[in-house]
Amino acid sequence: MKITSLDALQIFDSRGNPTVEVIATLEDGTTGHGLVPSGASTGHHEALELRDGDKSRFNGKSVFKALSHVTGEIASEVIGRDVFDQTGLDAALIALDGTPGKSRLGANAILGTSMAVAQAAANAKRLPLFESLGQGEGTLLPLPEIQIFGGGKHAQGRIDIQDFMIMALTAKSYDETLEVTSNVFHAAAEIMRKRGLLAGVADEGGYWPMFDRNEDVFDALIASIELAGYTPGREVGISLDIAATDLFHDGHYTLGLEKRRFNSEQFAALMIGWVEKYPIVSIEDPMAEDDWDGWKSVRQAIGHRCQLIGDDHFTTNITRIERGIAANTANAVLIKLNQIGTVTETIAAIRRTQKAGWLPVVSARSGETEDSFIAHLAVATNAGQLKVGSFSRSERMAKWNEVLRIQRQLGNRARFIGAGIFSNSGIQLS
Repeated sequence: MKITSLDALQIFDSRGNPTVEVIATLEDGTTGHGLVPSGASTGHHEALELRDGDKSRFNGKSVFKALSHVTGEIASEVIGRDVFDQTGLDAALIALDGTPGKSRLGANAILGTSMAVAQAAANAKRLPLFESLGQGEGTLLPLPEIQIFGGGKHAQGRIDIQDFMIMALTAKSYDETLEVTSNVFHAAAEIMRKRGLLAGVADEGGYWPMFDRNEDVFDALIASIELAGYTPGREVGISLDIAATDLFHDGHYTLGLEKRRFNSEQFAALMIGWVEKYPIVSIEDPMAEDDWDGWKSVRQAIGHRCQLIGDDHFTTNITRIERGIAANTANAVLIKLNQIGTVTETIAAIRRTQKAGWLPVVSARSGETEDSFIAHLAVATNAGQLKVGSFSRSERMAKWNEVLRIQRQLGNRARFIGAGIFSNSGIQLS
């Protein structure tokens, strides 16, 4: 089945910023769409999101150059190709761009095309996307990591820590994880309202925090879990995204809310101390992306009893993942399509993570679209975990709801092991 045309348009993400949508059309009239998300807290090693930089239009964030690349050079390369050869198509796009970070054509132009072709291939085969991507082998429903309080750049720096999330540790089904989350999420609203701290939601749908100290959020989250009727650390665990790269400047880490400054050793000790003090089962980017010694310290201290996820540290890049595996700096990798820029490279990053015995965590971005591609990706690859933000805002709920639909499509083939993924990888939650 040949690709006969490629088109693109500027749409808007969940923050109201421009982004790219690509439409691939096949010779039988089948189409596929690729909607590209955008991050706010981004690692320096991510593939380049090409924006126009014209301050007179959308504050410089328009993507008309990227669109022109899709309908120009990329279309010339893609039209006439076999839609079912995703690997070959993605390799051709990488070669066409010719730069390490996809900076010439833009990772947003390339990824939109890659996603659109993957979706068109599934539609042409009349299969759900997860079946097409996973070649029928994807059956594992993911354990959600769901934000309750949002901070960092996603809440304009009101608190320093980016994500305070929960994971339903004893849930026996995907449905039950959502029920647990719903209960905790609404309990958190009640607590914030009573304390006079409810001030809206952050970019990913979690409550906008109005606290005086970062550690005050732990107290509110634990109280929310208990009010919902669960035991912190047993039925519901806490998951953090520190986004430490955003806190690292001039060789030091700074918690601006409390006006505290740390060197690498001191900040690693703080992260280790939090895991020992609170019912934390997962922590993401506790150290800055290139603070390899800091990562090793944290890994050695808590990596046997807590999931330690690299996001900015790895940027879904196999070269960096390989270095992390060799140096033993983590035990999990956050997976984001637009960090690397093609479907093929994203799946390869997942497979390499799994081969190492580490855990992949498929993730959305803070600037999301209504597309549910990543829900299918998580199931297709048996990744085991999915992180898309909170339990509000339609661009977030679309992903959680899509897994429910996938569960129905899988029928009795659907599997759910929940927090069993941790013990399967040698992590013994404390």
